[in-house]
Amino acid sequence: MSGRAVELGFLLAVVGMLVVAATAPFVVAAPEAEAEEGFDLDTDRAYDAPEVPDETTATVDGETFESAGAAVDAADPGETVVLEGRFDENLTINESDVTVRAGEAGAAIDGGGEGNVVLVRGENVTLDGLWVRNSGYDAGAEHAGVFLDENATGATLQDLYLSGITFGVWVDGADEVTVADSRIEGREDIERRTDRGNGINLWETEDTVIHGNEITDVRDGIYYSWAQGVVTTDNTMWDNRYGVHYMYSDNNRLEDNLAVDNDVGYALMVSDELTVVNNTAARNDGTSGHGILLKDIERSEVRGNALMENANGLYVYNTQDSSIVENLLLRNDVGMHTTAESEGLEVVANSFISNTDAVTTTTQELEVWNGTDRGNYWSGAQTVDLDSDGQSEVRHRPAGLVEYLETENPQVAVFADSPAFDAVRLAESSFPVVEAPGIVDQRPLAEPHHDDWRKYADNS
Repeated sequence: MSGRAVELGFLLAVVGMLVVAATAPFVVAAPEAEAEEGFDLDTDRAYDAPEVPDETTATVDGETFESAGAAVDAADPGETVVLEGRFDENLTINESDVTVRAGEAGAAIDGGGEGNVVLVRGENVTLDGLWVRNSGYDAGAEHAGVFLDENATGATLQDLYLSGITFGVWVDGADEVTVADSRIEGREDIERRTDRGNGINLWETEDTVIHGNEITDVRDGIYYSWAQGVVTTDNTMWDNRYGVHYMYSDNNRLEDNLAVDNDVGYALMVSDELTVVNNTAARNDGTSGHGILLKDIERSEVRGNALMENANGLYVYNTQDSSIVENLLLRNDVGMHTTAESEGLEVVANSFISNTDAVTTTTQELEVWNGTDRGNYWSGAQTVDLDSDGQSEVRHRPAGLVEYLETENPQVAVFADSPAFDAVRLAESSFPVVEAPGIVDQRPLAEPHHDDWRKYADNS
């Protein structure tokens, strides 16, 4: 008899033992927390392009110039260039401490499908209220609506509308940049998202702020490469490949953002000391389909995020010494998937509600997420709170013997929802006779950590 057959026979014998043990009278099933179908999110992002007059004016300190470029070249540090109308030109700003803004009638700078629409080489330059459109098409040449070279430290881009661009904003080594309250639309007619540029591309930047932007129809909404100390807040990303994408970028903060209807909401890779708090990821269910992807991440915090109706709420790959706490995982295909020897994780006070599978794992060990302290809430788990401290005295195995049997021996999957296997799960929580590989929560919560989770299921 093969070793695998012996193993299967042994485990099935254990099943029989556990069914008998499952008659323990004091363990009761917590009521299933039911989520209504669908939920409301502010995803109606229709936008009317601003009206721009045909007649153009470019002024500096009361003097009028025939082109935006001529006005910018004439501006001294501290002066403001006011543009109105449509300017069909590629604009280069070499001077420092110059502001270029739209007048009351509005202004558009149209690059005609060639190169960068606006190239900034001076320090502390401000672009305010402009429509920047029609960059070049070459992603390899980094054609962008606004390109900030390494000398453009301290640039401020605010209230911009960027459309018909390959990259929206490319930050190429400039530090202390602010991109705020702007809308970036990529080229939807380029069918493959991977052939488009990124909405905001951050390369070797430090202490930059990305706030309040709307980004759609690009490759990645915000892409970080060797970027540090970047604070990213209140941005909305939809219909992209990745809403946010970190690579080799440490000590960054991601807070209060919304990523919806992308392939992946937040793809965090090969980075250290990230703080990811109070973000929302919903309906990210493309080819990869993760709300938050953690891949090769160390010493990071993922806290207070709402992950709903994604293929995987959280996908955790080779992540070390990090905390995953107080997150809501609601109605995902898989609440949380762990793989590739992720170790040193603190996983507590999360609410796993109405996911098709709460947890899946490839671990070959028994992994205890939370020791004997507080645990997580699992809708439908077998719990009993004898001392009314909000924590069950009965442990919970979201991924245990049944799941192990299914993984190792797919032929038993047909029995996974049978009363006998339900009894196995109950007994495994109450009387752990055999510790199969998987996940154990020693002190599951009796009630969801998130009192307001039903607001996400409000159809009104």
